[in-house]
Amino acid sequence: MPPAAGKDPRDTPAMRQHAAFKARHPDALLLFRMGDFYECFDDDALVAHRTLGITLTERTSGLPMAGVPYHSVESYIKRLIDAGVTVAVVDQIQDPSEAKGVVERAVTRVLTPGTLVEDALLDEGRANTLAAIAFLEAGNGSSSRVALAFVEVSTGAFSLSDCAADDAPDELLRRGAQELIYAETATGERPPRLDALAAPLGIALTPRPAWQFRAAESLELLREHYAVVSLAGFGLDEADPALPAAGAVLRYLRETQAMHEEDALDESSRERFRHHIGDRTLAHLAPPARETEAGFMRIDAASIRALEIERTIRGDAPSHGARTEHADGSLAGLFATRQSSCKTAMGRRLLRDWLCRPLADLDAVRARHACVAAFVSDRRLASELAEQLAGVQDVPRIAARVALNRASPRDLVGLGGSLSRAEAITALLDGAPALAAHHARLVSVVDALQPIARDIADRCVDDPPAHLRDGGLIRDGVDAELDEARTLQRDAGEWLARYQGELIERFDLPSLKVGFNKVFGYYIELPSAQARRAPDVFTRKQTLKNAERYITPELKAYEDKVLGAADRAIAREQVLFAELCAAVRARAAEAARYAACVAELDVVRCFAERAVWKGWARPEMVETPVLSLGNLRHAVLEEVLGNECVGNDCALGTAHGSPDHPSLSLITGPNMAGKSTYIRSVALAALLAHAGSFVPADTATIGLTDRLFTRIGADDALHRGQSTFMVEMVETANILHHATNQSLVILDEIGRGTSTLDGLSLAWSIVEQLAGVGVKTESVDHPAPRTLFATHYHELTTLAERHAGRIANLHAEAREFNDQIIFLHRITPGAAPGSFGVQVARLAGVPDPVIARARELLANLSVSHAETERIVDGAPLPAAPSSAIAQLPLFAAPDDHPAVAGLRELKIESMTPLEAFDALRALAESARATSEPRA
Repeated sequence: MPPAAGKDPRDTPAMRQHAAFKARHPDALLLFRMGDFYECFDDDALVAHRTLGITLTERTSGLPMAGVPYHSVESYIKRLIDAGVTVAVVDQIQDPSEAKGVVERAVTRVLTPGTLVEDALLDEGRANTLAAIAFLEAGNGSSSRVALAFVEVSTGAFSLSDCAADDAPDELLRRGAQELIYAETATGERPPRLDALAAPLGIALTPRPAWQFRAAESLELLREHYAVVSLAGFGLDEADPALPAAGAVLRYLRETQAMHEEDALDESSRERFRHHIGDRTLAHLAPPARETEAGFMRIDAASIRALEIERTIRGDAPSHGARTEHADGSLAGLFATRQSSCKTAMGRRLLRDWLCRPLADLDAVRARHACVAAFVSDRRLASELAEQLAGVQDVPRIAARVALNRASPRDLVGLGGSLSRAEAITALLDGAPALAAHHARLVSVVDALQPIARDIADRCVDDPPAHLRDGGLIRDGVDAELDEARTLQRDAGEWLARYQGELIERFDLPSLKVGFNKVFGYYIELPSAQARRAPDVFTRKQTLKNAERYITPELKAYEDKVLGAADRAIAREQVLFAELCAAVRARAAEAARYAACVAELDVVRCFAERAVWKGWARPEMVETPVLSLGNLRHAVLEEVLGNECVGNDCALGTAHGSPDHPSLSLITGPNMAGKSTYIRSVALAALLAHAGSFVPADTATIGLTDRLFTRIGADDALHRGQSTFMVEMVETANILHHATNQSLVILDEIGRGTSTLDGLSLAWSIVEQLAGVGVKTESVDHPAPRTLFATHYHELTTLAERHAGRIANLHAEAREFNDQIIFLHRITPGAAPGSFGVQVARLAGVPDPVIARARELLANLSVSHAETERIVDGAPLPAAPSSAIAQLPLFAAPDDHPAVAGLRELKIESMTPLEAFDALRALAESARATSEPRA
């Protein structure tokens, strides 16, 4: 019925209730439960309509409304979250049949990108992290420091760190941060330095009241949550600069999990709210752990992207969760193939973390290699462990849902089955020296977890229901009260049959039937022909087309008894389920340690499978900054090309002065010949070795590496006002400032984004700096990191002769045959004879007339390098290698010309403007006359 004229359609009890929730959560889209639907109103309805494509209607005239079915709400929530929408779920906490007026409701959860725990909303192979940031210094300088807190609420991981502001994006990317909270300013505007830091990552930014970042409030909250009087037991100084961020993130989690939503309810509603959400806690959160950079190889965000560790540069998403037949092109995708994939979800997440944050501690790296070697050599052990791991579900995420009272019966049974395998896994590791540490860790938790696993297995059915609404989780014989209620339900059919027979015989009504449906309950049905003979004890309940339905006092009493038994059975199952969940919560710490150990075993076993399948070599890890690789292959291309993948050698970084092992190698050769593939192969081999994996080579000796730098490909950052060349120079500057003798640097085509002379000059100077032969500052040598420098500037190849032992030339081999170019994909010593750019353009399909014209121009522009003496820094340089079509020398003096000779004779400092103009006109005429074609 339309509202009365002039009446506000929002002025109804339900809409006033909705308005109160919206006032408390103004930035969230409210999903307001009404019967079998979650409804959105006003602007929320418009957002839902645009984002979800659902029908837009009106509750009353002028009040937009859009809704989704309650039983499929999770799929709609995921789409909203993916679109960057914060969602607040408003549930009915009162049975509508008991309501006098509007049904009582409450916000039961707030979902944001960084606070998801539901399995349907998460990627099982990728961390979903909430981060908080606190700026420790004023100003926007790149050297200013920030403190970071990271929480993965779906697993309970909690860590703290601080770093330079410029390094914060790398940390956020590595951690898989989906949302970043920060202290809001007095004006409500987002700090510009925050935009500069987080915008490139595309993560959600959420302001929080500034008082939540105060040190005193944060410290008090952390002590309260962990029930301690000091954080020293966690290894934390109470003056730690990251504690304000830790306190802010913990308070945000409490709010989004609706733990204090009852404070807004009256006393009569609080009990219903507590009953509805159950025993919801954050007990699964581990104490915050302080992390430092020590012991880990640093890889910045640009390098993670360039090396395609998580996804290909052109790809849209990582493939962590999928077990595909072939790699998707990323390094992580390589370990998701059917032949060498992790068996557990937590293993897949840990694998990504190890690849993005490899170790830089020699003993720790060697320990991982020893674990991999144990599985490589003992194939029975690897096979039996894989069989056990295949039955282990996502323990940390299930434990988190149990803590937050969002676990389903299937979660509980899956957790019990996963914990029950702890004993068998522990037994498998016994007797393997390399796995002794993992064995000890499992031994420390197995006794605490086995009773829970047995209890779940003994009490719960093997095939549990998806939810407890209709019961069916607890086995018969477990609980006497539950068995009694179930007996009443099971005996109902027998009782009804007996009662039907009694009524037929007693009242001589042969067509009488006794039945049941969910709408009307139990009934007695008579066809219309016999209805006139219904006895007085029958009370009419419903009239059908050809029949009448009745009830008797005896049948009504039995109905109350049976239906009450069904409700009692479900209520009792819920109590028993809650008891099992409480037992799990009590052992959350042990379950977390078990899951962490299993994940590590899964990853090293996965590394071993890849090593066995592809014949990867165990690297010898040494302190010396050396890199020696024999028959190295690109890890991903080897998967795609198989035996066609060409291997190459690499030798970098022994003592200076060795021509066979320079610290820097210049790599020249045509496009498409394999230069970029080669340098990426070297970088990936070093990364894999430090992560704990064997490497795709026949032999490998790898010196410990503190940082891995890459500058590959063209990219811009228009959102920061940076062109492609500016991004290239910013990333190169970062390398030059931070690379050490222990670093590995991979550079591709530096200087190509600007003019030829500018680019060559920069590339020349950068090579000298990285080789440790640049201009000295305060008599201190420049660091000489192991460097691979791919370039088309052939002029740079002369540096190898000037700095033998520091710089060496390599080239990608190619051959010309019948005007065709053939790529051999071999990297061999020496400089390339040319770049073959015109031939590559022809292969790309550039039209023949363009190719012909390019050849003509190249021939006209080319001069012999051998006849040209070039001067740099006042010293003559050896000529670059000549070729049939040599490149135009950039440092050669032009041929003598009358106009040039005249120009040299000018004394411009003593000329008037008019004299200078006349002289310039005469020179121009002379140049034109000389350049005119002769008859």
